[in-house]
Amino acid sequence: MPTIAEERIARLHELAREATKERKFDRSREYVRLARRLDERHRCGLPREFKRFSCDACDVYLVPGVNARVRLQPGHVVIRCDCGHIDRYPYRD
Repeated sequence: MPTIAEERIARLHELAREATKERKFDRSREYVRLARRLDERHRCGLPREFKRFSCDACDVYLVPGVNARVRLQPGHVVIRCDCGHIDRYPYRD
């Protein structure tokens, strides 16, 4: 059974995604920062999808085609935020 903090992080994840799709990046940034603060305080861990689709540099939630570019390279996925920050994640065929 998820804790209250985990439920709140999941709700903030949904709100951040919706705010980014509506191009309200400042609101999305606040949701991401609040979720990260909850994670630090309660040590419950952020979901993988939340970690992968939030920019570490500017804290905005990333939605491909809206504010992020996603490219496949041999052996890894490259995600580039509009701020210029690049993340690479490995994958297997």
